[in-house]
Amino acid sequence: MIIGDKLESKKLLLKQNKAHIWQIAFFSLNNTSTNLYLAMMGYVSYYANGIAGIGVLAISVILTAMRVFDGVTDPIIGYIIDKTNSRFGKFRPYILSGWFILAIASYLLYTFCDLVPGFLRIPFFILVYSLYIIGYTLQTAVVKSGQSVITNDVGQRPMITFFDSTFIMLAHGLTAFYVSVYLIGKYGSFSNKALFREFVISVIILSFICTVMAIVGIWQKDKSEVYIKLEESGHRPDIKFRDYISILRHNRPIRMLVMAAASNKFAAMVYSNSTVLVMFFGIMIGNYAIAGIIGLIVGLPTLLIISLGIRMAKKMGQKKVFIISTWACFIFQGIMMLMMIFCDMRMVSLTSFNLISLGFIALFAILNGTKSISNNMIVPMIADCTDYEYSMSGRFVPGLMGALFSFVDKSFSALGTGVVGLVLTFAGYSKVLPAVNDELSPTLKVLTIVFYCALPMASWLFTIFIMKYYKLDRKAIERLYEAESSEEVVKK
Repeated sequence: MIIGDKLESKKLLLKQNKAHIWQIAFFSLNNTSTNLYLAMMGYVSYYANGIAGIGVLAISVILTAMRVFDGVTDPIIGYIIDKTNSRFGKFRPYILSGWFILAIASYLLYTFCDLVPGFLRIPFFILVYSLYIIGYTLQTAVVKSGQSVITNDVGQRPMITFFDSTFIMLAHGLTAFYVSVYLIGKYGSFSNKALFREFVISVIILSFICTVMAIVGIWQKDKSEVYIKLEESGHRPDIKFRDYISILRHNRPIRMLVMAAASNKFAAMVYSNSTVLVMFFGIMIGNYAIAGIIGLIVGLPTLLIISLGIRMAKKMGQKKVFIISTWACFIFQGIMMLMMIFCDMRMVSLTSFNLISLGFIALFAILNGTKSISNNMIVPMIADCTDYEYSMSGRFVPGLMGALFSFVDKSFSALGTGVVGLVLTFAGYSKVLPAVNDELSPTLKVLTIVFYCALPMASWLFTIFIMKYYKLDRKAIERLYEAESSEEVVKK
């Protein structure tokens, strides 16, 4: 355990395990694969409401409940992963099976939900979406836990954040461009079913490519002999489900990290909600297509900010950079809020430049970079908590650590989605969601500012407060590992 700022004497020291950079990069594409599905499902409300005819309140309640169910499945999958040691490894079977279930469920959802009889549409939607969640859980559980065997080098782990941030930025940025410019330009609106059919097929193909590359990246690390060595050196290799309670009780770092991550996730799910983006870009700015285009324009400066953050993390540690980037999110989102309140956002243009346009683009680039660091720096920090647990108790439980993180992460994702849906319902949008051609009313302007700025800023303040009690800084992490090793736990 941790007392004050000092780490107690450890029962075990972990042997150093480094990876090739390409292995880290390839494995990060597993996270990209699931984020492609996540980006696509961000538009499911428009399909469910505009094509399948499910009401706004009903779909909000269903999606919120489904996200909670998503979180409930995580401890079960995490436990199964920790008990798995097959000839195909601990993680690879779940990466592939997760993708397969995601592909089947997504295709069924966007192809057949509106075709079933009206009274069966909600049950059908719930059933297929539940299947989607199982696949999503299988694959995302590996995102949070598989990194523990990729590398434990304090200089390399920030590279996980770099590749995750870069690939996820590309996934969401290109998805936004694909939808707002190409699909909307081709099909006219979200009320055209053909838009969603093309959308889901594209995501299935791209995510499969990412999944295959992720399996290649973890192949050499994910072998049965690796886990046999860990079990032989640990004190209690036979993990029972009830042991998880004990682990959570004494592993304070993972508890603090989970709360910080949950707060960040709530913020992200609110400001990136597809309806909120329609309200911001389509109604307040008056040009929905700019949402996709600007993501590409700020790609390079965003990547430079991420690179700077990773360089800082290698020197200062992940915890410190996580706090700095979260403060930056708060400050620059506050400036964005002032701009939304006092400036005419319809002056934002990519063809007719003015001070408002330049200021918006600069702010958007900075926020893209700082949000990417803050949201993704947490992922390798989960591996730090896994190593801390193994060092203290001899239990190697990456599945548990990833599952616990995902459980709270997804529960607060559900809360973010639910808050947007419920507030819009009470604001008068109970039957139809705000559309790109709607007029900007005073109510919509206030709601857009609250969703895009105010709620995320409050969440980031809570994150910063919680991180005061997370003590696994760079020095503490370095004390977990042997200074010199004659052999690695996991060979390159």
